[in-house]
Amino acid sequence: MTFDHIGIAILGKFSFLNLIGRLAFPLFAFQATEGYIHTKDFRKHILKLFVFACVSQIPFLLFSSIFSNNYFSLNVLFTFILGLCSIYLYDKSNNKFCGLSFVVLLGILAELINVDYGMYGVFLIFIFYIFKSKKLLIIFSSVILMSIFYMSYIFRFPDARLIYFLYLISSCLAIVLVCFYNNKEGPKAKYLFYIFYPLHLVILYLISLFV
Repeated sequence: MTFDHIGIAILGKFSFLNLIGRLAFPLFAFQATEGYIHTKDFRKHILKLFVFACVSQIPFLLFSSIFSNNYFSLNVLFTFILGLCSIYLYDKSNNKFCGLSFVVLLGILAELINVDYGMYGVFLIFIFYIFKSKKLLIIFSSVILMSIFYMSYIFRFPDARLIYFLYLISSCLAIVLVCFYNNKEGPKAKYLFYIFYPLHLVILYLISLFV
């Protein structure tokens, strides 16, 4: 993620840093599902995400202004909130068709309110959860979803076909790392990401002013 943002803020164009950065969202999406599985209080977890999402919004908009003055989107923490809520509603639904309907509706909502990664982000989080113990299904379903997501950009921006194709390849490589997950907890850094996320956006925005 940081490499991706450095590429945008300092280089101002496509580079190998952006390719490294494409690994980030699938890995964060997977970690979000793990957080859901292991949290003891879902409501408290969502409230914490919402607070940090609100705190991060102005830094996110400042950073976004580097590449577009007319760009408005809600930051990726809002994406995680919608994705985790889709899992929660699916789990609480007695009828799984009804549960899937909630997932689709939250995906549509993600598009309507323009959260970062939109419907794709919500669906990827849900896929990692629903197929959490089935690695082949994770690979198959996530690669299809990623292909649909990036192919939409390839068709809309034909001059950048190669770039989005490389983004797709890089994102798919993240699934390899997900499949090597050993179900063991790593080093604890409870609030590190939540603090680092808005902080690095502000720093990179300030740096971009002088580059």
